[in-house]
Amino acid sequence: MAENTEEILDEDKMNNPGKDDEVEADNTADTTEVNEAETDADASVSDAPSEEAADTDAKDEKCSCKKGRKDKKLDALESKNAELEDRVKRQMAEFENFRKRTEKEKSTMFDMGARSVIEKLLPVVDNFERGLASITEEQRGPVYDGMNMIYKQLMDELDKMDVKPIEALGQPFDPNLHNAVMQVESEEFESGVVAQELQKGYTHHGSVVRHSMVSVVK
Repeated sequence: MAENTEEILDEDKMNNPGKDDEVEADNTADTTEVNEAETDADASVSDAPSEEAADTDAKDEKCSCKKGRKDKKLDALESKNAELEDRVKRQMAEFENFRKRTEKEKSTMFDMGARSVIEKLLPVVDNFERGLASITEEQRGPVYDGMNMIYKQLMDELDKMDVKPIEALGQPFDPNLHNAVMQVESEEFESGVVAQELQKGYTHHGSVVRHSMVSVVK
């Protein structure tokens, strides 16, 4: 039986001599296709990490761009905030200077108004002093007492306004406080000293409202 099978195979080979070559060619082609498929698979596998890396790089770049834009916006906001703070500080400083300047101007205007009133009152004070000095002790009575009370009340009000009389008699002559109208000889005072006060001088807040009219020893 085996011999018959071998004979049949040999006979088939003899009748189809190119059949083995075709089979072998088909096997070779199949092997080649398998290898190519494996190569393509390997290439696909090897390309996958590259694509993932590219995606990661793109994401990182995108994040970096977003961060850069945020930083620029933050810097712009900080710069704007600093500019606004500086502007507010300048305006506050200008307002404070304006307030101080306004207060000073008001004070100056008040002092000028007060000075004007004081200058008009001083002749009244002079007349009261002259009138009281002209009354002798024998003539003094209710009228004198009434005038003296009014005079004291007037001087008290001037004192509350910081109006002070300038000391002159017996003081060294000071051109900032005294106005010399004559020179006299005196055995009581030395040269350059005020010997007589002809009219009282006054100051207001330390500033001279009226100089003392005096005579000075030669």
